[in-house]
Order: sequence, then structure tokens, then C-alpha cells
Amino acid sequence: MANLSYEPLYVTYLVYFNRDRDYFECHEVLEELWLKLDRDPVYKGLLQVAVGLYHFRNGNYRGGHMMLDSAVHRLEHAPSQALGINMAKLVDEARVCARQLAEAVMAGTEELQYQPPVYRDLTIEIVEPGLRRAVEKAASSIPANIPQQRGPRRGEKHEQRQQALAASIRRRQAAGGSCSCSVSAETKDAP
Repeated sequence: MANLSYEPLYVTYLVYFNRDRDYFECHEVLEELWLKLDRDPVYKGLLQVAVGLYHFRNGNYRGGHMMLDSAVHRLEHAPSQALGINMAKLVDEARVCARQLAEAVMAGTEELQYQPPVYRDLTIEIVEPGLRRAVEKAASSIPANIPQQRGPRRGEKHEQRQQALAASIRRRQAAGGSCSCSVSAETKDAP
């Protein structure tokens, strides 16, 4: 596989997803990248996987199902290994979670009180060695988000990412470069 240059926000997303299981923070960092890359549907799908797991873990089974189902529909047409990850495996696991939540929601509120669906975290398998190294390096400089953020709030981390994003754009403009890992399709939906 090619050794690509990966967006720092994407690398940060993978750290929060796999190491911290902080799906709210995953949403925060990937939303910034999604907007920067003209609302790329593959990044939106990855963002929706995190949001779906966030809702599932917090007992919002309908919201979790909607996000995971939408993510599957966005990502199932991507190459099986895209953006340095095993996309096919992620899609299959997200599909299983979405079906589980659909069945739970259809069973009704009373049934959910007695037998809620069993939650489990997903892991994004990194298949490209360069991306694996970038994630390991980033993980050593990103403080662990433990306990995970359970509700919306933008704070110091958001401001630091905004500043880093602006600096990155200025450097690229000065160098005349652009991102080498963008997928070209686009969508107008918000996550």
C-alpha cells in the first residue's frame, strides 16, 4: 500500500476512537475535517459511526440505529481498504450494530427496559503501516480522554484544533499544496 500523508484530524479521530473510545470527541475532530474537505461522504460516514456508538452507549437506541445505518449506506461503497483502514470490516461491524438496534427499537420501550441491547465498542483496524505509525506517534502526544465526554461542550481542545487547522491551511497555501488523501465525492447533509 502507498504511504500517504494523512490529515492530523483524521489521525486524532483514530486515536480517540481506538484508544479512548471517546466517540463524542471523535465527532468533534472529524466534523472539522469533514467541513474542511467539502463535506466528503466517506468522512461523514466515519463521523456517523462514532455518533452512532455514542448514542448506543448512552441508551439512545433509535438515534444510534439511525446514525449507524446511515454510516453503513455511506461507507459500503468505499473500497474495502480505504484511508488506510479496513473499511469493509468496519462497515460489517457497524451493520451488525445497526441491525441489533433496529430489532431493539422495534421490540418497543417496555421490552428495552427489561432487555436492552448489549453494547460493545468497535475498533477500526488500521492496515496501512504509515497510518499506524502516525496514530502511534499522535497517541503519545494526545492526553487520554478518560473519562469520556458524555455531553456536548466545546472547550480548549476545540480552540487548539481550530488554531492548528488554520495554521495548517496557511502553511499549505504558502507551499501551494493540498491534502493528498481526500475522496472527491460530496454531500450537502450535516452530520
